[in-house]
Amino acid sequence: MDLLATVRERTVILDGAMGTQLIERGFASETCPEEWNVSHPDIVRDIHRAYFEAGADIVLTNTLGGTAAKLAHHGAEHRVEEFNRAAAALAAEARDAVKPDGLVGGDVGPTGRFLKPMGDLTPEEMRDMFAAQSAALIEGGADLICIETMFDLAEACLAVEGARRVTSLPVMASMTFGVTPRGYKTMMGVDPKRAVDSLLEAGADVVGTNCSLAADQMVELVAELRAATEAPILAEPNAGQPRLEGEQTVYDETPKHFAAVMPLLVEQGANVVGGCCGTTPEYIVALVKALRK
Repeated sequence: MDLLATVRERTVILDGAMGTQLIERGFASETCPEEWNVSHPDIVRDIHRAYFEAGADIVLTNTLGGTAAKLAHHGAEHRVEEFNRAAAALAAEARDAVKPDGLVGGDVGPTGRFLKPMGDLTPEEMRDMFAAQSAALIEGGADLICIETMFDLAEACLAVEGARRVTSLPVMASMTFGVTPRGYKTMMGVDPKRAVDSLLEAGADVVGTNCSLAADQMVELVAELRAATEAPILAEPNAGQPRLEGEQTVYDETPKHFAAVMPLLVEQGANVVGGCCGTTPEYIVALVKALRK
């Protein structure tokens, strides 16, 4: 499937949450998710298979924290290439078995560090980290790079530039916005138009939003993103707002409600849609049915 051609013809479906599925299968939050690509490959592969079987066109690799800076929290900064290549290969195996015309998105998330003077990284150091991760994902079989859950626009742009250093494949870039008295803003105070303009200038092909917001809260945000650009728009809401039930994080929004609202995002201009935190293959099944109607 040619992503950039397909989004002009129909809505492209992304998968749902990876972390939620790992936790259901025994993952402990203090361990390294990316390490499971080599220690528990069957589990990770089966999660990808479930999303493809649910109807997703694209599955994202288990590499949201796959930069050297993020892996350093687990003493694994030297395993960037190993973890990311393995992750992409697992997703590609699931794709080839279930949906050969599907795509593998190499998932790239925040480093957890800040640029100088707020932090200790230079732009070049951060860009190099993203380039190294993107290169490993592509070597493992990724068909595109998906940069997501970004709060800092400067970091997001460096991630796009890092990916562009190593590939001409499609690059999607997604920021996380909240609802404020002054409208939709990232944690760093960036509005949708500024985010879109900067990400496209950095080299992204698809821009959008994921995480933090439920589908209902994302409808007007997608409209703002569409007003800012004619480029393809990505939208991945959560399954409602999380709450703690004992020691467990629970999301109350049902697949039925999620699927009922998601067509509104498409009407507002979203071209690529899927689920973020709390969503499961059941949400993607419901989403596919809703959009096919």
